Amino acid sequence: MPERSEVTLPDGVRLQVETSGPADAPVTVILLHGWCLDRHIWHHQVKALGDVRVVAYDARGHGRSDATLLKAATLPQLGADLAEVIRATAPTGPVVLVGHSLGGMTIMEYAADHPEEFAERVAGLVLVSTTAEGHTHTRYGMPAQLATLFRYYETIGAGVLARCGTWRPHRMMTPVLRPTVRWLLFGDDCDDTSLTVTMRGVGRASLRSIGGFRPSIGAQQRLETLAAWTGVPAAVLVGDRDRLTPPACAESIAGALPGAEATVLAGGGHMLMLERPEEVTTTIRDVVRRAAGATPIRQGRGRRAAEGFDEAA
Repeated sequence: MPERSEVTLPDGVRLQVETSGPADAPVTVILLHGWCLDRHIWHHQVKALGDVRVVAYDARGHGRSDATLLKAATLPQLGADLAEVIRATAPTGPVVLVGHSLGGMTIMEYAADHPEEFAERVAGLVLVSTTAEGHTHTRYGMPAQLATLFRYYETIGAGVLARCGTWRPHRMMTPVLRPTVRWLLFGDDCDDTSLTVTMRGVGRASLRSIGGFRPSIGAQQRLETLAAWTGVPAAVLVGDRDRLTPPACAESIAGALPGAEATVLAGGGHMLMLERPEEVTTTIRDVVRRAAGATPIRQGRGRRAAEGFDEAA
């Protein structure tokens, strides 16, 4: 059974953490969930990686972790929080960071704001259904003009929600919201358990978290940060039915991140760790294996690696 603990951040916010696997494992895997979700989206991977030390936690304002102040609902703050989690749960030894959506963006912020620590500690990366360019490629599965209009109203709505505090009225509406969430986040296949896990995460996110993080997410631009990561095993996964971070997001990441291996999973949506658990777990295992013998990351000018992008999936 996973060991539960808390990490108290400098501003007093307490993060809920679960640690599993052998304490003496050579590499620690840290799992970061997406926006409006929680650590339970990784339940397939935590179970399958029983022989690997795994740390999964709820980000501030998500899951069972404490609420966040609106001014702290930003990607840079999440990057700083990740630094604290690493120091508290994996103070020594190499780590492999695995980030889904917002979690991947959090990793990029950690690297940008803590480059020396990142270079010293991080031995592998897995980026799942994420982006380094904010909402540049997001079309919600709509025509470009309609997507632009939708984003405009979404941004206005996010501002309203951000000022609603820690209220969670949508928890009572999850049965009504299920079809919309299923369409937005999943691809061809979605079992009832996966949708339930997702809906529970959405229900635990406050209106402040749903709206407050939106501006920071939409504005992030971190391709230059990616280009500085050399000498680290990395993999990028995306589904070809992903309406939030479509394959173009993975393509740009693979084009900027030296040596990255990117894979498009046919029929997959935004929730690959639930839709394609075996493929995600296999990818993590491969990066962990390579990370065990990896040298520290070298900060450099970087090089283009578009040839690593697998369009055929």
